[in-house]
Amino acid sequence: MSNAWNRRAVNRKVLIVEDDADLARLVSLHLGDIGCEVTHAADGVTGLDLAAGGAFDLIILDLMLPGMSGMEICHSLRTRSSYTPILMLTAKSTELDRISGLEAGADDYLTKPFSILELVARVKAVFRRMAALSGEESQAPRGTLEVGDLVIDIDRRQVCLGDNELTLTAREFDLLLHFARSPGRVYTRAQLLDSVWGYSHSGYEHTVNSHINRLRAKIELDPRNPCYIKTVWGAGYKLAESRQV
Repeated sequence: MSNAWNRRAVNRKVLIVEDDADLARLVSLHLGDIGCEVTHAADGVTGLDLAAGGAFDLIILDLMLPGMSGMEICHSLRTRSSYTPILMLTAKSTELDRISGLEAGADDYLTKPFSILELVARVKAVFRRMAALSGEESQAPRGTLEVGDLVIDIDRRQVCLGDNELTLTAREFDLLLHFARSPGRVYTRAQLLDSVWGYSHSGYEHTVNSHINRLRAKIELDPRNPCYIKTVWGAGYKLAESRQV
């Protein structure tokens, strides 16, 4: 690991909620190598108490935990005003399980068994993404953005469609906001992965597809014939400009 990265990552606080002591120890060791300060909880109740009371930069959360499941912890944390990225670990590999975790508010997921190097890469990606978002938000206009009947309240991280407030996951909100800041611009899947997820590894394009589909299901009158998020065949996706909606 480079010294430059260590200087950037130092003082990053990570909470690992994982009942497998050996795995938690291994992850803690590797995150320590990139300058992270790691706290470990071995059960769900302790994990939620620590997550709710501590100022962490990232929570690595196992799905299956004694006392309280990772899904319950995720739901609970996402009802609070403060926002901390969550990387969920799961032994379940079906698409439905992964979608359930994302719908609960997880920012990313890894299926066990996984490569420790990939986990470290995902952690770095979360930090890069949060740093980029902080930079963008300090320079970008605050307040609201409007596209057709969609109103995006940036400060409150809320989206309304007409008179109805929509329930979006953290990643769905970030994806919609990214589109809304440049309506009409076409983004490839790799560009969206890089800008919204913080990584653009080959083979993860399906992640973009699934998020686009779920976002369309929430904001489109007819998701099969969308008027907001348009597919540009052979290129990617764009948000229609307001005059086109």
